[in-house]
Amino acid sequence: MNTLFDKIWDAHIVSLIEDGPQQLYIDRLYCHEVTSPQAFEGLRERGIGCLRPKQVFCMPDHNTPTHDQDQPIADPVSKAQVDTLARNAAQFGVNHFPMNSRDNGIIHVVGPEKGISLPGMTIVCGDSHTSTHGAVGAVAFGIGTSEVEMVLASQCILQQKPASMSIRVEGKLGPGVTAKDLALFLMMKISTSGATSYFVEYRGSAVRELSMEGRLTLCNLSIEMGARGGFIAPDEKTFAWLKGREYAPKGADWDAAVEKWKTLKSGDDAVFDKELVFDAAEVQPMITYGTNPGMGMPIDGKIPADASPKALAYMGLEAEQSLLGHKVDYVFLGACTNGRIEDFRAFASLVKGRKKAPGLTAWLVPGSWAVKAQIEEEGLDKVLAEAGFEIRQPGCSACLAMNDDKIPAGKYSVSTSNRNFEGRQGPGSRTFLASPLTAAAAAVTGVVTDPRTL
Repeated sequence: MNTLFDKIWDAHIVSLIEDGPQQLYIDRLYCHEVTSPQAFEGLRERGIGCLRPKQVFCMPDHNTPTHDQDQPIADPVSKAQVDTLARNAAQFGVNHFPMNSRDNGIIHVVGPEKGISLPGMTIVCGDSHTSTHGAVGAVAFGIGTSEVEMVLASQCILQQKPASMSIRVEGKLGPGVTAKDLALFLMMKISTSGATSYFVEYRGSAVRELSMEGRLTLCNLSIEMGARGGFIAPDEKTFAWLKGREYAPKGADWDAAVEKWKTLKSGDDAVFDKELVFDAAEVQPMITYGTNPGMGMPIDGKIPADASPKALAYMGLEAEQSLLGHKVDYVFLGACTNGRIEDFRAFASLVKGRKKAPGLTAWLVPGSWAVKAQIEEEGLDKVLAEAGFEIRQPGCSACLAMNDDKIPAGKYSVSTSNRNFEGRQGPGSRTFLASPLTAAAAAVTGVVTDPRTL
């Protein structure tokens, strides 16, 4: 029997090219300011418009500052990119959520929270972390700029169909273990190339137990295993989370949609090209020590003896070293990986009644204005303020060095983002990827700390 991936993919095939790619219909195209300018310029040069502008959603996020968003952007490159996106959206009549509007935020946070991303859809964006939207039961993946132009012009894309992989996680995650830890654990086990050329379906009791926000985190990190994308079959938890969201169907349309979505699952006899099974009890709070997300270990473990000498030299670490007690200069909570309300609740739960470590810089950046509003409604901003933390304005922030929030050379950051490549958070910066709980533990102690001890 077909897998769920087969069902969604095959339902979107417009035409087949013999011995070539398939023409796939796309339900949603997301555009941000970094990868879309050349695509819109291509339409302009060809003298054509956008075929289905209502299915295209644009918002700036990579270049937006996380403070004083009501003021002009100081950096000329960032300003040019954000302004260009606004002009392109206006000219081609596509949806645009501008900076400092209450609709704005990180594109991979806003799409699901507004119900723009829905089960059974095909979703693309010129950004590798588009796989995030797979958490609602969609086939979502990143594409290149020329492909963005293709979708703008035709609402279709030429793609080779990836192979399918099942990653099943059974059992229960332990105390203090989050979806982020599960993702880092999977990368430690199969490496950053272990899912290359596959589209992953996450399954099993531990995956079903994850909250929707946890599922968004897990799917977000699929690309870091080399996967083309990752997704989770929609269930009652998905439907409850999406109900009433701005772009979700309403009334009778909602009931009809849910009936259809209930059929979106792989059969018991579905055949995957590759299947992996893991025990949730093995997963502990994780932290990375190297320069790719697969270089991770349990937080109370030791750096492997065979760890890459080049990566360790960059990080200023040694093989067989423990990271517990290692000094931390910066803590970053946010990104499309961990910038949602649950992440802020987790961080606040651990710092409540404690104080930010002296000399440490913390950037707490909501993934959207809606998340920021919810933080304030729940009083989390007051809990965080009492502990010495400040909430910034939404944006990609210190996930990548494309805005003001850069980690200085040689400094150590505990980050809830998705990548720890050399220079990713700023030239010469050194990144430990971890969960919001581990980030919170470092923020109040000033050193790498196992959150279970707090």
